[in-house]
Amino acid sequence: MTESPRQIKLGAILEGVGTTGQSWRHPDLPGDASVDINWYIDNARLAEAAKFDFVFIVDSPYITPDSAPHFLNRLEPLTLLSAAAVSTQKIGLVATLTTSYWEPYNVARQFGSLDLISKGRAGWNVVTTGLEGAARNYSRDEHFEHGVRYARAQEFVSVVKGLWDSYEDGAFPRDKSNDLFLDKTKQHALNHKGQFFSVAGPLALERSQQGQPVIFQAGDSSEGRDLGAHIADATFTVAESLESAKQYYADLKARAAALGRDPDQIIVTPGISPIIADTDEDAQVLLEIERGKFDLKKALVQVGRAFNYHDFSQYDLDAPFPDASHLTLNSYKGHAERIIRTAKQDNLTLRQVAERFGVWRSDFVGSPETVANALELWFRERAADGFLLRVTEPNAFRDFREKVVPILQARGLFRTDYTSDNLRDHLGLEIPENRYAAQAKVQEAAE
Repeated sequence: MTESPRQIKLGAILEGVGTTGQSWRHPDLPGDASVDINWYIDNARLAEAAKFDFVFIVDSPYITPDSAPHFLNRLEPLTLLSAAAVSTQKIGLVATLTTSYWEPYNVARQFGSLDLISKGRAGWNVVTTGLEGAARNYSRDEHFEHGVRYARAQEFVSVVKGLWDSYEDGAFPRDKSNDLFLDKTKQHALNHKGQFFSVAGPLALERSQQGQPVIFQAGDSSEGRDLGAHIADATFTVAESLESAKQYYADLKARAAALGRDPDQIIVTPGISPIIADTDEDAQVLLEIERGKFDLKKALVQVGRAFNYHDFSQYDLDAPFPDASHLTLNSYKGHAERIIRTAKQDNLTLRQVAERFGVWRSDFVGSPETVANALELWFRERAADGFLLRVTEPNAFRDFREKVVPILQARGLFRTDYTSDNLRDHLGLEIPENRYAAQAKVQEAAE
């Protein structure tokens, strides 16, 4: 590993026309950004020029007419990142893919291929799918129950990682003079038989220079945090405040340590959407403009999304937040539980809940120095190891790259250049040794 163990990590969430319901109307944003590969490539290159660690593609296998513009019409993540891989050189490429409606062999092959195409820059954001309607897109009448989803996900990832180890390093001598393409002693079948999957293997693909793609994970329920503690190299989280971010950070790292893992080998990255201007006062004006765009109807849809798109518009807006105990928590359980808990603790009305949870909020508003100070505070207070910047409107992304990043670099908090070609090195993560090679070393030492 060549990166400093305590430098801020930066990812860019490329969201095309946006997930807020209003972003797509910005005059400088192409209306077809979410399906224009050139938009993604251009922004990946801009992020790479600014020395970001990775770009990040969100995804979900279910939509409704009320879904956010970006989700209504967007490219499939792995196809997209394969194009970005041959159009960039250093930056990591992270895609979201659900464990609930795929098969481990296919996922291992797809991400393994992206890892080789990009020469060791791939990452997989593991999700279990929060929306129950997805089941009907995959020939199922009902969505997997929440606990089952997470148990299935843990086994799923274990199988995928096992398949990625199908070949030890050096398995392909490619010795033409001796007619030796494969060293058969270095090919290994997995022969997995578990609760959810039965996968023989081997996978017909060698490992990349980073060993295996980086595993990201997104989930805030107790089951989600447990899964992250077990499998994740990095997590994507939504933090409402410094204190809530610190709580998540400490909890996740403690869960990992309890499993015998090195907590420094899990990178915590909250999503952020900064508002930057020349002065703090100007930034506050921009914030008020954004608040003036608040659309209550769309905010209620976003609140309802956490409850499998429950229709909250039927209730009195200025009455206390309605009893949601009868609603399914088989969607985004952690977020739904947080809404219920906060509404009860703070005696919030439905309107107030929509204002708080129906739009993306930001603690990062101000001049470039003010925003840099806030990022540094979260980093030093162990609320984050890095941040995921939402990228839609081009001027906001430009201001962060050109005005905030140089401040972080001047403080020694962010790299001034890449020192490696692979994502694991960017993030300060160890390259995993092939399990069969490791077993052989143990056996040799015992003999």
